Amino acid sequence: MALRLRIAADRFESVRALADGSIAPEGIELAFQPHMTNPVRHRAMVTDLAFDVCELNVCTYLVARDRGVELTAIPVFLFRRFRHGNIFINPRSGIRSAADLTGARIGCPSMEAASNVWIHGILQDEGELAHRSVNWVVEREEDIAFTPPPDLRMQRAPAGQSVVELLMAGQIDAVSTPQTPRELLAGDPRIGRLFEDYVVRERQYFERTGLFPIMHITALPSALVAREPWIVGSLMRAFEASKQAAYAHFSDVRVGPLAWFGAQWESEQRLFGADAWPHGLTDTNRRNLETIIRYTYEQGLISRRMTIEELFVPTET
Repeated sequence: MALRLRIAADRFESVRALADGSIAPEGIELAFQPHMTNPVRHRAMVTDLAFDVCELNVCTYLVARDRGVELTAIPVFLFRRFRHGNIFINPRSGIRSAADLTGARIGCPSMEAASNVWIHGILQDEGELAHRSVNWVVEREEDIAFTPPPDLRMQRAPAGQSVVELLMAGQIDAVSTPQTPRELLAGDPRIGRLFEDYVVRERQYFERTGLFPIMHITALPSALVAREPWIVGSLMRAFEASKQAAYAHFSDVRVGPLAWFGAQWESEQRLFGADAWPHGLTDTNRRNLETIIRYTYEQGLISRRMTIEELFVPTET
């Protein structure tokens, strides 16, 4: 009889075959949980160990481990994203560069959002904006609480107001958020991107560093892995097979709904190679993880820089 595991993950194309049952992990029945927002899923996992397999914000995972939550991870990275396009300003403010935000008030949904940790770390590494120079205005509670260092300047946004609303009202100077505000998509002149050339910048960042930033890892309760260690290899093989099925599907460029989908597919294959979303603890993934661990530590979210070996269960694919 197959072991039934509750899984909570967004319905990415890379997991479609697992969700529809056309690919199944050996010895495992995956029971996909109802769709939920990222904060709801992340919070349920780190507070209640609500799922057996969970797509989890990498920074929330690091904070949870730092605080002793009994979780471990397998190196399956379902969500990656470049983030230069996720800093927003009021175009009328006169802000033209990241350096202009030194000493400014920047809003964000939470300090732990991987999107924010990545882009804040990148800007600091590149000498454009020191993280501790900013006055952070946070919209909501963190998925798991952390103890802010004394020199981290942060405050909560007024109840009932989003940081995007504060930006458009001129009460803060910028917003760093993983979601593109609907006001920008609607053409509101009070909001625009800090980096209008963000795609160029993101491509240059990859060409310079080789990093396609990991946003989410795949977490399991530590007790489950200790009790059923065989599930690790089974899950790894199944996630890889499902991802390869997605690649095969989209290699027929007629299936994409975009006019230049084929051209973009070819361009990205030239840039990334055959597998832009590798799983496993490859050299590139290790550098990726070491970078986000460092950023999470430098930004005051965790008390020490953990090692990859203590964060990820040994795997064999």
